[in-house]
Amino acid sequence: MPFAKVNNQRIHYEDSGGSGPALVFSHGLLMDATMFDPQVEYFRQHYRCVCWDERGHGQTATDRIAPFSYYDSANDLAALMQHLGIKRAVFAGMSQGGYLSLRLALTHPELVRGLILIDTQAQQEDPSKTPGYKQMIDIWTAQGLPDAIADTIADIILGAGAPQAAVWKAKWRTWTPNKLLASFQALVNRDDISAKLADIRIPALVIHGDADIAITLDRAVDMQKRLAGSRLDIIAGAGHASNLTHAASVNAAIERFLQTLQVDPNSNHPGDKS
Repeated sequence: MPFAKVNNQRIHYEDSGGSGPALVFSHGLLMDATMFDPQVEYFRQHYRCVCWDERGHGQTATDRIAPFSYYDSANDLAALMQHLGIKRAVFAGMSQGGYLSLRLALTHPELVRGLILIDTQAQQEDPSKTPGYKQMIDIWTAQGLPDAIADTIADIILGAGAPQAAVWKAKWRTWTPNKLLASFQALVNRDDISAKLADIRIPALVIHGDADIAITLDRAVDMQKRLAGSRLDIIAGAGHASNLTHAASVNAAIERFLQTLQVDPNSNHPGDKS
């Protein structure tokens, strides 16, 4: 089970290896590296697929987590790339993973050959959601995760009746109060980087489910319009975790985007082929 001690963190990651171009996947809030299993299975034959557990999540999490921001997470990812010897990659991020991937592109543009932004946004968290988050965390930390809250979270992230819900609910029940607090503080305290998107001169693909109620489609459209030369793929019927629930459509969109980058299959530097 691989771990990297970087940036004062013990980061858990999975690396498919090989000499193909690097695709690096960053998961959403309350998820972990396994949420990209459908993408790794599809792309690993021709690409070096790296997934990792972000601060406060999965096997990277510890019992004591200091407050952090998504800029810290972006620095974690940059350090992980150095640890793995990857000089340049295409970075795919879902929701929270998109927040940190955008900040990586702003702070470490030399690492980023392309961005794949799945069900995410550049704006701040809607402040009207903060009281609801606080109430949920208070209940969760006081009495564990009630079925009603687990069902609500699953419906928001995966959609009603999603077959993957039971697996994720079991994982959420293992979360500690400290993990919850630190992770949600990062969420609600993040800055609005919409005005900075013009500084990102990197090919980008925005993928968004048209039934996403966590981040509405209009926010993805706004982000895409601010990213010069980017494109938008709307996934019909998909909610917040479209890469899980509508994997075939998302994989096809990613594959089309990668083809536009003229990726060299014999290098882990996507796009270096002239």
